[in-house]
Amino acid sequence: MKRLVGFIVIIFGFLGFAFVTSKNHQTAPKNKIPKIGLLQLMDQPALAQIQKGVYQGLKEEGFEKGKNIKIDYQNAQGNQSNLKIMSEKFANEDVDLSIGITTPSAISLADVMDKAPIVMGAVTDPKSAGLVTNLNKPSKNITGVSDQAPLDEQLGLIKKLMPKMKTLGIIYTSSDNSAVTQYKKFKQLCQEQNIKLKAYSIANSNDLNQVSQTMAQEVDAIYVPTDNTVAGAMSTLVKNANAEKVPVFPAVDSMVKAGGVATYSVNQFKLGVMSGKMAGRLLKGEKVKETPVEFIRHGDLTINIKQAQKMGVHIPDSLIKEAQKKGELIK
Repeated sequence: MKRLVGFIVIIFGFLGFAFVTSKNHQTAPKNKIPKIGLLQLMDQPALAQIQKGVYQGLKEEGFEKGKNIKIDYQNAQGNQSNLKIMSEKFANEDVDLSIGITTPSAISLADVMDKAPIVMGAVTDPKSAGLVTNLNKPSKNITGVSDQAPLDEQLGLIKKLMPKMKTLGIIYTSSDNSAVTQYKKFKQLCQEQNIKLKAYSIANSNDLNQVSQTMAQEVDAIYVPTDNTVAGAMSTLVKNANAEKVPVFPAVDSMVKAGGVATYSVNQFKLGVMSGKMAGRLLKGEKVKETPVEFIRHGDLTINIKQAQKMGVHIPDSLIKEAQKKGELIK
């Protein structure tokens, strides 16, 4: 009898140990490699710089592609339908976090993902785009970085370099939320400073050639806001502006390199780094509602000396020194 009782005790002890071990095994946290979806609207130099910056920012937070994080990079090639398909792909993959480079990308992600964090990678006006209601305390699953251009600095630069300017033209894509927002703000600045502004809008890149030809014949200088469609076809705008000896002042430094004269712009690579670092912090447990939208408040000066000379625009030595010290001088 004693042997039987002892045997039963041993059996129950073994079963109890097995149960506890099994339970611990089931509840033990797995070393899961996080996966993020990176959605980009199209191929163009400024967005490529943001993308590179995202990888760098993630790395600075301890997440390196191919080692301890999976990155599903998708490029919509400027197609809105592709944005929707790619966003749904991320949702079906149940990514831990997604990053939308440009406003259309972020909006597309927000339409299908309501739980996993979304980082806006360079969205000009998150509030008017309907992505956030409070920049300091995001209430949904969306936060990120704004590429809002320093419009007052840019207009001041144009005035300084074009003192005899009578009419300033602005060209933007009517379906681009960021570009339309900047046009409205730039228009208000021009009104306040008694500058005659003539606006030209395009529906897509196919319109740019004809519209810019007309524009170049009617204005003394051209301003281009942060506009992905125009940026992607910058060579067309520059060709037509050059034919009329009309200088182009874009909002983004990469567009200066593509034939613009000068600008004060936020650094696109820095924007990407900020987006990547924010994504890294969220992956490590930081809460979206405790992560305010971030901005770069002052632009760096970029000057294209060769283009300025071609357009007959005199660049003061003080600006050349500033670009050499704090920005970029393209010769």
